[in-house]
Amino acid sequence: MTLTRTAATFPPPVMEARRWLEGVTFIADRPLINVSQAAPVDPPPAPLRQAMADVALGNDEAHLYGPVLGLPELRAELAAQTAAHYAGTINADQVCITSGCNQAFAAAIAMLCSEADEVILPTPWYFNHKMWLDMSGVTSVPLATGPDLLPDPAAAAALITPRTRAIALVTPNNPGGVEYPAELVQAFFDLARDKGIALILDETYRDFDSRSGPPHALFQDPDWQDTLIHLYSFSKAYRLTGHRVGAMISSAARLAEVEKFLDTVAICPAQLGQHAALWGMQNLKQWLAGERDEILARRAAITANMHKLEPLGWKLLGLGGYFAYMQHPFAESSADLAPRLVRDAGILTLPGTMFCPKSDPSGASQLRIAFANLDADGIVVLFDRLAAVPQA
Repeated sequence: MTLTRTAATFPPPVMEARRWLEGVTFIADRPLINVSQAAPVDPPPAPLRQAMADVALGNDEAHLYGPVLGLPELRAELAAQTAAHYAGTINADQVCITSGCNQAFAAAIAMLCSEADEVILPTPWYFNHKMWLDMSGVTSVPLATGPDLLPDPAAAAALITPRTRAIALVTPNNPGGVEYPAELVQAFFDLARDKGIALILDETYRDFDSRSGPPHALFQDPDWQDTLIHLYSFSKAYRLTGHRVGAMISSAARLAEVEKFLDTVAICPAQLGQHAALWGMQNLKQWLAGERDEILARRAAITANMHKLEPLGWKLLGLGGYFAYMQHPFAESSADLAPRLVRDAGILTLPGTMFCPKSDPSGASQLRIAFANLDADGIVVLFDRLAAVPQA
């Protein structure tokens, strides 16, 4: 029997994990530590909320349908700031705004692929990318990474077939946290261009990259638009997760195809969220720099506390963006360990099995820690609880 589109994939992992909380009681002096979802838990800063309120009350057009590809002012601002960030050249007509970065990925796949086409995904992979490929009838071709969680362009080249339409990378990586070196990103771009396929580069967490200067030089190539499809999210930078504002940067010709998808799915991105993103880009540079410093401080706290876990057999495989990707020392699979951590340690995290194909045993020994909603003190408590978890 042929599966329906939704039956072709697995349940949403974050929602699945939340069900592990049912029937579990957390006492006041040992509250739940939720490191399952990569999202800020605080609302946007007050000046940004005020700007949104002003738009809601004073701009009648903000409550109507807007352009399918997004507000022209936001497209132009993102083009200018992205070009400056990468020391490259981007035009406003090469930018579209989407209802979150996940929709940008979905639109890219709809534009690139047909039934039974293939997209190469490094593993551990971002589960929503895998889910959308499943529901699109597109084959996800896993590209195993090494101990450093970095994919190998030569290994990717060996996986390319006549049905391959793209390679999709995420940097800083979700779930692994690793920041892909500029020369590695360039090597994948060169491979994709040589093979006549697209390179989808998801940089949702680029605002929290620990490096200074352009993280890669792709936008400096005068013909970048022939190969590169760049994805971005405003959700993390400006705490706009609930307003669903993402973006795609690609050729104007490809965006004309993307427009067909966006028009039939959401008609246009939400106007208030777009105005908020525009105001944030124009007014919150210093505030965003402080947010980056805070995330980097929490990342440093992860490193500083690893000494509590390493003698017990834990290993830090990757760290960056919002994530610490850990190898645990327990005999049980992470699929069983993660629900047990809720009951035994008051920690909600995601097992590595949610980020790997069933044929890959490595996920059973791995956990993803999304630490963005913990301060340094919270990270200390997290590591103390992990150190106290007994064998099953």
